[in-house]
Amino acid sequence: MVLRLWSRLLLFASALMLAASPSAAQTAASASGRIVAVGDLHGDYGAWIDIARDAGLIDKKDRWTGGNTTLVQTGDIVDRGPDSLQIIRHLRKLEKEAGAAGGRVIVLVGNHEAMNVTGDLRYVDPGEFAAFRDGHSEAFRRAAWDANGKLFIANYKLKHPEMSDKDIREAWFAATPPGMLEHQRAWAPDGDIGRWVASLPAVVKLGDTLFVHGGLSAPYTAMGGIDEINRRVSLAIKARDGSPASILNDPLGPLWYRGLVTRGAAFESEVAAAAAATGAVARPRPPIEQELGLVLTAFGARRIVIGHTPNLPGIAITHGGRLVRIDTGNSSYYNGQPSWLEITGGQLAPHNVARSSK
Repeated sequence: MVLRLWSRLLLFASALMLAASPSAAQTAASASGRIVAVGDLHGDYGAWIDIARDAGLIDKKDRWTGGNTTLVQTGDIVDRGPDSLQIIRHLRKLEKEAGAAGGRVIVLVGNHEAMNVTGDLRYVDPGEFAAFRDGHSEAFRRAAWDANGKLFIANYKLKHPEMSDKDIREAWFAATPPGMLEHQRAWAPDGDIGRWVASLPAVVKLGDTLFVHGGLSAPYTAMGGIDEINRRVSLAIKARDGSPASILNDPLGPLWYRGLVTRGAAFESEVAAAAAATGAVARPRPPIEQELGLVLTAFGARRIVIGHTPNLPGIAITHGGRLVRIDTGNSSYYNGQPSWLEITGGQLAPHNVARSSK
């Protein structure tokens, strides 16, 4: 609770130091040839490198060797593990290298990327902050306190009026490790990583295959198409909209939806609660098989590839090949089966990868 409160305050404080920088939403509409899809990585750079090499995307020096392959990474690069920054930097480098070779790297927005932008740091590994630490971090922390300490004290005393100013200062420094402010500055909507995230699509259709982090629900078939969904996600990221009504938090939305995989009382309660928070009425939804058909028909697709909901034994292809789940717990946090999906000529080929000792 303390960390989350401070993270919100830090977002406010760091935003005062940043200059705005616009970014356009990216939507990919087509691809030819080989597609490689990789699910949630959650801060495990070693697992990512194992997968990328096994798929023939990079050489021993981690340079692009995929030729005209299209790589789709379905989001949730961050959180739970310590190496998200390494993965992000590598993917951004590969974006350029692949483009020069006639290939393409497409990274989707996952719910954890959105969480980092909006200041929800519940799942950030301490190593994530340490990755941003440099020789100026201590001075930056002191300067942030000197500039905003009164604001931090006032906000903290709303819930903890018994604490002295000295105790609050000590608690703030304990909850704000070196590198955390730099992390938040980079992840702000006008920070380097925040701008990059805002430029990423939430949904991509390549040929007859849809790719999305969480899933697509029936209500989103009436939203106006892929471009409109991506536009709304990008705008919400730029606005740092972490409200219950935000498309970034909608349990029926593209970043969070699990309804193509599972139903049940807990899930339905979450959907109902989200509807109530926005003044809407939760409406009955079609069974999974029917909803899957509605979604694929609406978007003119043959199948949908999703991450988000782990299937630790490996890639699962269900519903006659119409639903493909590629979050297999790649990160050592989950210790699932590292994997990647290959799509060539409409044929699906799951691949398992041995986890190295990295």
